[in-house]
Amino acid sequence: MNWETRVTKMLNIQYPIIQGGLAYLAYSDLAAAVSNAGGLGQITAMSLGSPEELRKEIQAVKLKTDRPFGVNYAIGQHGRPFEHMLEVAIEEEVPVITMTGGNPAPIFDMLSGVDTKKLVLVAARRQAEKAEELGADAVMVVGQEGGGHLGRADTGTMVLIPQVVEAVSIPVIASGGIGDGKGLMAALALGAEGIEMGTRFIATKECIHAHEAYKQKLVEASEDDTVVIKRSIGAPARAIKNEWTQKILQVEEKNPTYDALKDLISGEANMKYIYDGNESQGFGWAGQVMGRIKDVPSVQELFNRMIKEGEDIRTIWSK
Repeated sequence: MNWETRVTKMLNIQYPIIQGGLAYLAYSDLAAAVSNAGGLGQITAMSLGSPEELRKEIQAVKLKTDRPFGVNYAIGQHGRPFEHMLEVAIEEEVPVITMTGGNPAPIFDMLSGVDTKKLVLVAARRQAEKAEELGADAVMVVGQEGGGHLGRADTGTMVLIPQVVEAVSIPVIASGGIGDGKGLMAALALGAEGIEMGTRFIATKECIHAHEAYKQKLVEASEDDTVVIKRSIGAPARAIKNEWTQKILQVEEKNPTYDALKDLISGEANMKYIYDGNESQGFGWAGQVMGRIKDVPSVQELFNRMIKEGEDIRTIWSK
C-alpha cells in the first residue's frame, strides 16, 4: 500500500504517524524508536530543565537514528520562557518544530528564515485558520477524546477533522482517540493526511520513563476511566481518574482559581504518578483511547500491527 501523503513528503517519513509531545516522557529513546519505525518521533523541550539538557537529548536522538525527528514546545505553561530552548533546536538544525498551547506567533518569529517545518496543535477550526495565516506547514487537530490538554469546546475528532480539512489548505494531522490501524484509516477517510498519537505511545517498551504502573493502568482501564480536569480555569485536560484527580475536581467546584489548583496540577504532581506510580499523590494524562490499549509492545511491533491493519482495511475497501 502506498502511504504517501503531503505529510510524509513534507516530513520525509515513511508512514503518516507522529508521536505526541508527551510532557516528561518524550525523550530520545522513544523519539528515535518512532522515527526508526518510519514515523516522526519527538522530544518534549519544556519538560527539560535547561538548554544544555535539551541539546543532550537532541544529540542522543541523532546518535540513535538518521531519520527526521521533531522537538515539541508546550508554550502555554504560565509564561515560562521558551526562547533559550528554541535557540538550541535552531542551532542543532532540528528538522521539525511543533507547538502546543499558547500563542505560536513568537515561535514563528524566531523561526523566520530557518529551514525547519512548523506544525501547530489546535483544537478548533479558527485556531487552525490562524495557524495557517501565521505560516504553519501543517496543523495537528485534537478532538475532545484526546489525553492531556484539549480545546474548550467538546467537539469530537470525527466532527472536528473534516471541519478543519475544509477550512485550511495546509495538511491536517488528526489527533485524539487514535491508537491503531483502524484509527489511522478513519483519519485518512476524514481527509486528514496523517495522525498524531500520544497515549498509545506511552504504553510501549521504549517509553522508558513511564512507570510500569502507569502503563499497566493504560492496558487495564476502559475509556470510562478518564476525567477532564482544569475546565474551570479555561484549560481543560484529560487524565486518568484516580484519587488525585478527584481532589482536583473538588477544588474546582469550590474555588475554581489557578492559585487554588496550582499544587494539585503541577508538573511535580504529574511526575509523582508517571515516574513513581504513586496514584494517591499525583496524576497521569491519558485519552479515551486507553480503552483500546491491550498490551505494551515495542514501537516497531506497534507500527507493524497498525500498518497491517490499515492494509487489510484498504483491501476490504477496494473489493
